[in-house]
Amino acid sequence: MQHRMAFWLAIGAFFLSGTMSQVWAGEEAALKKKVAVVNGTVITRGELDQELRVVAQRFGRVGKAIGGPQLSQLEPQVLESLIGRELLFQEAKGAGISVKDEVISAQLGKLKQRFPDEAAYKNAMAQMHLSEKDVRQQIRRGMTIQQWIDGKFVKTISVPEKEVKQYYDANPKMFQRPEEVRASHILIKVDEKADEKTKAKARKDLEGIQKKLLKGEDFAKLAKEYSQGPSGVKGGDLGFFRRGQMVPPFEKAAFSLKKGKVSDIVVTRFGYHLIKVTDRKPGKTFSYPEVKEKLTGFLKERKVSKAIESHVKELKKGAKVERFLSAGKQG
Repeated sequence: MQHRMAFWLAIGAFFLSGTMSQVWAGEEAALKKKVAVVNGTVITRGELDQELRVVAQRFGRVGKAIGGPQLSQLEPQVLESLIGRELLFQEAKGAGISVKDEVISAQLGKLKQRFPDEAAYKNAMAQMHLSEKDVRQQIRRGMTIQQWIDGKFVKTISVPEKEVKQYYDANPKMFQRPEEVRASHILIKVDEKADEKTKAKARKDLEGIQKKLLKGEDFAKLAKEYSQGPSGVKGGDLGFFRRGQMVPPFEKAAFSLKKGKVSDIVVTRFGYHLIKVTDRKPGKTFSYPEVKEKLTGFLKERKVSKAIESHVKELKKGAKVERFLSAGKQG
């Protein structure tokens, strides 16, 4: 489940984000300043900054890079997440949950395996001024919370099959895979606003390549030699794509071609193309039996997440939580 990653593998994402910078001595005091106090436990500026880096990396993994100003806007929301996590940890400890040292060591070993070698791991810790003791504590906290969540929510929440089927029937588009084609292309670049002489030369160059293809020369070899697009080094291969992912003229040509066929010259805003379709996947609607197991897991995870969110809200009502971020105070 995704919430497992959110709690105790976040430290791994932090290490591997590649965005860490050296913390100089002059900054250490600022990082130790408190941004919140939860039932007497301090959450520091450094802890908040660490979590913000993890958030930034998650956005980056889905192609949505966010910078400093955007991260600053997320600070209150991320701080609330840290407060909620601290409350869950306190409740888990109060319930007598503990994680054995050998389990922590095993998880730490898995974390180290994500680095090229021991030196790279130690270098990452040094850059963040973290000791192995700090890392073990992060893992311990996360796994303690997870054990508590498993017992209170994961093992007690279920999704009736009737509910799963109702969701499937109500959301047909979620279970459709649209038609896809895999294509390669040879591109001769020319600007849309170029003069006619420049355009004519680009077309003539591509016509020369087209003649080579008609004589039986290999498309991928010619793409590597002549294509001016970034895919040229891969023989022009663009991989699989769906409708709506390419510019309209390119898409229209690609989806009209049979497997193995090459288009005539296609004009787009990027220039002149020859397109070859190398594979096709027909559209498909996945049946209920095909998706039942994964859909059940998805719906259960959603229920668990909502239950945790609701529970944290109740914990906050009964806790003594002081926040210093929004008021600009840091003690």
